[in-house]
Amino acid sequence: MKLIRVAATLFMGAVLAACLFAGLITHLSYEQQFRDLPDAAPSRTHPLGTDELGRDRFSRLVYGTRVSLLLAPSAALLSCILAALIGGIAGFVGGYVERCILAAMDLFLSLPWLFLLITVRALLPLNVSPVVSVVITFALLGCLGWAAAARVICAGARRIRNSDFLLLARATGVGGWRLIWRHVIPNLCPVLSAQFWISIPVFILAEANLGILGLGVAEPLPSWGSLLRELESFSTFAPHAWQFAPLALFVAIISCFHLVLKHWEFSA
Repeated sequence: MKLIRVAATLFMGAVLAACLFAGLITHLSYEQQFRDLPDAAPSRTHPLGTDELGRDRFSRLVYGTRVSLLLAPSAALLSCILAALIGGIAGFVGGYVERCILAAMDLFLSLPWLFLLITVRALLPLNVSPVVSVVITFALLGCLGWAAAARVICAGARRIRNSDFLLLARATGVGGWRLIWRHVIPNLCPVLSAQFWISIPVFILAEANLGILGLGVAEPLPSWGSLLRELESFSTFAPHAWQFAPLALFVAIISCFHLVLKHWEFSA
């Protein structure tokens, strides 16, 4: 098991390095079209061949991995910030405020999250630039994925509110923001860290689902979702290239879950 987690760590490190230095790995742009080479087989110039528009599949896979793996943590960070604010206030204040916020959490959790995400994204403009589509996609992931983490943080804040050390801090005159900053937030950091790492693979899969439906990152910017969407067209089906995007997604998700397990053991 330890060997598997070491392999997962090395794989994710190599993938992140490839994403950060994509220009050094491939000299071709993800949007450059070779119109005389549509659906070309692998070659020295195009290691994974080209798609139906003549774009290099390897370049699109590298840059698509960058979009999915570098922006999913951004959505997870936004989600954890919202969960910390909402769940922390609910658990620390208690009373009527906690009941109202818990009711809102229950409402969010009762709705199918993926269907809610698809519905909200479909209501927003679809004909936008690739950069705007990236911002919209991952902002939606962060803003709609806070409820589950907020409930966990609310329970942790409630436990801290009733703890002896917080009562002692109040008895010594500590109050207000100093009480929150010095005593509440440090004790919630392990919970926030766990929720952050759990959210990353969830958001990667959510973006892939949106991309398959055409509601994710806009063309020509690639992502794992848009690369998977190409597989629905049997007219452009390339036996030599179809497996790389699903394989990269599968291995990345498995590696992320192994890193989450490693983080839990370290925290424990």
